[in-house]
Amino acid sequence: METSALALSTAPLWTLEGLRGADPVLGIALLIIIAVVTGEAVRRWTRLPRTCGHMLVGVIASPLALRLLERTDLDPWKPLLDLAVGVLVFELGARIRPRWLFDNPTLALQCVAESLLAAAAVTAGLVMLGAPAMSAALVGAVAMATSPVITMAAVHETQPRGQVTERLLMMTALNSVLAVLALKIWRVIATADAPLSSEWLPALANAVYVLCGSFLLGALLGLLLTWMSRPMRRTMASAVLQIGLLVLGALLATQWTLSPLLALLVAGVVARARMGHGLTIEPQLGTAGAALTVLLFVSLGLVSSVESFWSLWPWVLAIIVARALGKGLAVAALARPSGLSLKQSLALTVALQPMAQSALLLGAATYGWPADAPIVDAAVLQALVIAVTLMQLSGPVWSVLGLRHLAREVPERS
Repeated sequence: METSALALSTAPLWTLEGLRGADPVLGIALLIIIAVVTGEAVRRWTRLPRTCGHMLVGVIASPLALRLLERTDLDPWKPLLDLAVGVLVFELGARIRPRWLFDNPTLALQCVAESLLAAAAVTAGLVMLGAPAMSAALVGAVAMATSPVITMAAVHETQPRGQVTERLLMMTALNSVLAVLALKIWRVIATADAPLSSEWLPALANAVYVLCGSFLLGALLGLLLTWMSRPMRRTMASAVLQIGLLVLGALLATQWTLSPLLALLVAGVVARARMGHGLTIEPQLGTAGAALTVLLFVSLGLVSSVESFWSLWPWVLAIIVARALGKGLAVAALARPSGLSLKQSLALTVALQPMAQSALLLGAATYGWPADAPIVDAAVLQALVIAVTLMQLSGPVWSVLGLRHLAREVPERS
């Protein structure tokens, strides 16, 4: 076995064996270069988002295809990937206006309804197909969320402007928060139903601690950024300060077992509310953010999995279809009262389809989440992973289809 490994490591780098035996750091660096070139080629030849090319390169290098890298090779890179997700989540928080929910209560109801109806539809669909109720409820909780990563990447690339875009950002932020909340509630209920049911009270206390602590940490980060940015606004030092605080916030949230997603989202909201147009995220974070985004999307391709698809396809199809129907019905039912036309509601529903667990993974120890969750049926969990893979890889297409072709909110030059 040692001789075989040595043979692999000494094979020429341009051969498949050489690439498989190369150092993982070198392998990922090469993948990033190839991904940048592929993304540009995809953009020029198909007008699809560059992120499709980035994820395609990751898929080709993953165990699904050439097996150039294993999923475990990404674990040492997870702090950087967490930073990439954190930057996008922070920017999402900085782009939304919570005041809008008070001015338009029907919009607030629409945001909550699309999340809850999607979760209920997915849970009911899986239970009808024979899945255990608690496992189906976990999938329903994850299905609430639209991927902040894919949504923000699509917004960066196409620069859309309009009602559908603003609502998409608002709903993506809120359904991600609701997904985190639902997962905490699910864990409390799952613990209560477990043999050691006396542990439900500590689980409930932990859920309250995580939610309240995350909001407080996020608010503190936003206020700290506001205070420290005053002497250095519109300078490169401001960008360094933002990155430093994002890293600090994510590390503190992880160390204190809080939710980095909630903390960084709230930090963005508070910073925007306090600083207004003085908070500049792009282009100061553009170069670093772009490099991290390429690495992130390559990694999303690498962790893709469709293992056991043919035996689980009814559950996979149920997750995707039920989620789309739940979100679509809620958005359409409250479209006109909230000031949206039916065509715009269709565009919004399509743009909400990207589904990824990248944001929910923020702060997890490895990319094995949620393998450690209690009483989760392995087949249902794998069906969720496959559904996430399919909607993640096609996510940029859904975003651009909704924003460009249906909502018509993307400038022609984009």
